[in-house]
Amino acid sequence: QEQLVESGGGLVQTGGSMRVSCSASLRDISAYALGWFRQAPGKERAIVAAINWSGDNTYYTDSVKGRFTISIDNAKNTIYLQMNSLKPEDTAVYYCAASRRGLYFAYDVNYWGQGTQVTVSS
Repeated sequence: QEQLVESGGGLVQTGGSMRVSCSASLRDISAYALGWFRQAPGKERAIVAAINWSGDNTYYTDSVKGRFTISIDNAKNTIYLQMNSLKPEDTAVYYCAASRRGLYFAYDVNYWGQGTQVTVSS
């Protein structure tokens, strides 16, 4: 079945690092933009980072630039989000996402991962 399955997440201290993974089981996966959204309590789900299938085009929201890196392993159909220099404001549920329309707005997403909690302690 077509689905995105996330792994990783957990508790990390301020300044620490964490990597979350998303295994994509999608028919014609190369047609999708892939990436990560996050949602904190009381806030809207917002884009964090996105990548195209070839891996040569990436996007990062301003608040994570220089700290987060999105990557893709085509052979494994897996994308990763490496998060460094984590801050308490990075605390959120992180969702893997796939869209045939490109990836920026949540309403464009065709498939969502189940979400994984990332908590950054102060």
